[in-house]
Amino acid sequence: MTVCKRVYYSGRVQGVGFRYTTRGIAGKHQVAGHVRNLPNGDVELVAEGAAEEVEAFLAAVAGRMAAYIERTTLHEEEPANRQGFRIEH
Repeated sequence: MTVCKRVYYSGRVQGVGFRYTTRGIAGKHQVAGHVRNLPNGDVELVAEGAAEEVEAFLAAVAGRMAAYIERTTLHEEEPANRQGFRIEH
């Protein structure tokens, strides 16, 4: 089953390599989507793929970046057949 999750990370998440680390982790999982900095200082991550892959990917990001994350807000969305994973600017 394909799922899509949009996650907002708050804390000291900009200027610490969050986007590049996330893209690296995405390369080890079969997920598509993007990660980007938001003007309010948060980071937005969209991940789409098989439910198990998305969950493993998000757990890996949370584990690797735990020192910088103060709050996580997750929304489930309809999959949009995204391809690839990229950093958006």
